[in-house]
Amino acid sequence: MRLGVAMPAALAALAGGILAWYSHAEALTPNAFGWLLVAALLVMVWCPRVGSWLLIGGWVFIGVQNEWGSRLPAGLSGEDISVEATVLTAQPLGNAMRLLLSIDKCQSAADRPARPSCSALSKVRISAYSDERFEPGEQWQMTLRLRPPSGFANPDSFNYEQWLWREGIHATGYLRQEPAPVRLSTASPSLRQLALGFLAQQTLEERTKRWLAALTLGDSEQLTQDDWSLLNATGTTHLVVISGLHVGLVASFVLLLAKLAARFTTPTNWRMRTWPWWLAALACVSYATLAGMAPPAMRAMVMTLIGLWVLSGRHAPGPWQAWWLALALVLIADPLALWRPGMWLSFVAVAWLILIWQGRQRPKGVKGWCWALARSQLLLAPLMAAAVLVAFGRVAPAAPLINLVAVPWVSSVMVPTALLGWLLSPVPLVGDGVWWLFEQALSVFHLLLTLAVQHWPLWEPDRPLTYPLAFALLLLSLCWGLPAVLPGLRLAATALALALPWWSLSSSIPPNTLRVSVHDVGQGQLVELRSEHYRLLYDTGPRFRSGFMPLETLWSPGQKFDQVIVSHADNDHAGGIGALLADHRVSQWVAPKGEALPVSSIDCQRGQRWQRDGVRYRILWPPAGENDFSANDRSCVLEVSIGEQRLLVTGDVGTEIERRFLSKVALPVNVLVAGHHGSGTSSGIQFVRHTAPEHVIFSAGRRNAFNHPVDSVVRRFRQQGSCLWSTAHDGALYFWLNAAQPIRIETMRPLPGQRNRC
Repeated sequence: MRLGVAMPAALAALAGGILAWYSHAEALTPNAFGWLLVAALLVMVWCPRVGSWLLIGGWVFIGVQNEWGSRLPAGLSGEDISVEATVLTAQPLGNAMRLLLSIDKCQSAADRPARPSCSALSKVRISAYSDERFEPGEQWQMTLRLRPPSGFANPDSFNYEQWLWREGIHATGYLRQEPAPVRLSTASPSLRQLALGFLAQQTLEERTKRWLAALTLGDSEQLTQDDWSLLNATGTTHLVVISGLHVGLVASFVLLLAKLAARFTTPTNWRMRTWPWWLAALACVSYATLAGMAPPAMRAMVMTLIGLWVLSGRHAPGPWQAWWLALALVLIADPLALWRPGMWLSFVAVAWLILIWQGRQRPKGVKGWCWALARSQLLLAPLMAAAVLVAFGRVAPAAPLINLVAVPWVSSVMVPTALLGWLLSPVPLVGDGVWWLFEQALSVFHLLLTLAVQHWPLWEPDRPLTYPLAFALLLLSLCWGLPAVLPGLRLAATALALALPWWSLSSSIPPNTLRVSVHDVGQGQLVELRSEHYRLLYDTGPRFRSGFMPLETLWSPGQKFDQVIVSHADNDHAGGIGALLADHRVSQWVAPKGEALPVSSIDCQRGQRWQRDGVRYRILWPPAGENDFSANDRSCVLEVSIGEQRLLVTGDVGTEIERRFLSKVALPVNVLVAGHHGSGTSSGIQFVRHTAPEHVIFSAGRRNAFNHPVDSVVRRFRQQGSCLWSTAHDGALYFWLNAAQPIRIETMRPLPGQRNRC
């Protein structure tokens, strides 16, 4: 590739990926792929430069299209599929194992006519609740029950479905116990697996082992949720995953040693030797391969190789040509990188470093390099904060100061001792001693992050403030990073960036207004109610068999809830209590008398009333004292009112209980969260006719096994003219209760014409 076309080549790759994304619904046939390739080759004969751009764009386009075509067909969702698969990764997950499988052969377990084919399926992620032990590299014959990639759709939370897409995972599901899986071949352990096995046998703390695996071998899945929460809250995630920092350190260390060797072997012309650069490049590729050549490691390898080329000065491109060339090569090697936030954060950071250092003299001496590091970090921090804010909706307030210390500490102490420990591990006691030093350095690093989170926790600004704050941070970076900017403009940008967070500390919810969010937590229920100075949860969502709780993904740690009402103790309503206890603060728990919960709570009973910020709350059920109702029929029934607008949440009570409190329901009911997720045991005819709600929300799981909401309940509400919503299809639903405005429900998965659908 000629360097003069590096930028057009990168733009062609970007265009190919974006076109494939927007045309994925119209999946192209293999013949169309062939014609696209032929057209690019013909144009290349007529005009080589334009033809090469078309070829690059077409390559990325085809790569993305193939990913869409490899997804599990909807017709096979929930069906048994027989596969022969190779285990790529196997991670313990509670009482199960999480397996990433490469599908070698696939066929439907049931022979039915007109059944879609699963032959294009290539990578799946499953949970195995089995006594069998799975090892990476083994080949198995097994029966799976799969579904197309999907995830919960909640505002400002981790998008699991998009993550599956960009990781090239085409289905998720679980291993069927019958028929039992059969091992077809044993694993041929790779060097990386041998290294992980060796590390597991060391007499180190568990925290040290998992951080060594992440820092040196790229096995970041060993890090716990607490580890990731700490890193996210301090803006130091980039220091743990295999990135340009780690690969660059390895290449730099090898280059330094090789240059010293060249200086001793050829003292007269050692500067002209090229083999030290080639040796550094080989070390770069070898380390990325050892780390599993995961997308971050591959991206770091490409950028480091091009960086070595630029620094060598031998027919090397300029910094911007190198930047565009690296972007083109990364997209060609991994078309899905276009949707990886880490890629864009890396390239934005490098581009900004080029801008702020272009034309400046190279630092000299320890003092010069320390000043260069501090200047780079301080100018990079606001830009990265703006990018993270746009991408993830959060800001780590202490990130600039923490990284000033953490970056040199990790790069100069932790990573070198970790890698040196591997190098010296064959030497008895010496390798252990080096890793003991790493363990102490990790303890210092962990203490620094913990103290930072305690004083400056992760901040998630309200969504209306996200883009103004990101713009202010971007303006701050530009004003201080670019030359010839007036001092007054720099001070104004600084004042704006500091003023917005302080201004946002005042509540964004006006008085006498309630924001209601019915979160998407699968087959369960979690309703959040927020007013100006009050925050209430009704139910906590489920806890899955694997131990995962959807509530964990909704908010950053350290949230405060004034009150949590647990309608009853069933797992789909009370399963998330553990996440609340571990990560958040709850002032008061409320639950029906007799429910076995891991918290002390006051009794939820009929007649309780309270008012906060102009919003009235009233409990309609259950009655006070002991009762012999079932857990479902003991559910707390909550009515919320502002003026004449009302929200009613009935838990899982059945039709008989609905009739008992029906006369107490104030009318009209504007929004009803339907009982028992839309089950036929709730929402009886008399209840539906009396309440005649304007909007009905079913909190149900996508493709749930109970077919909630059931057809009979849906028909009852439709006959009353109710507008129906479901978290299974719409994702999270949120709306405002305000006496001065009509209710308008918004969703995370908007459908065409949705605003006029009711």
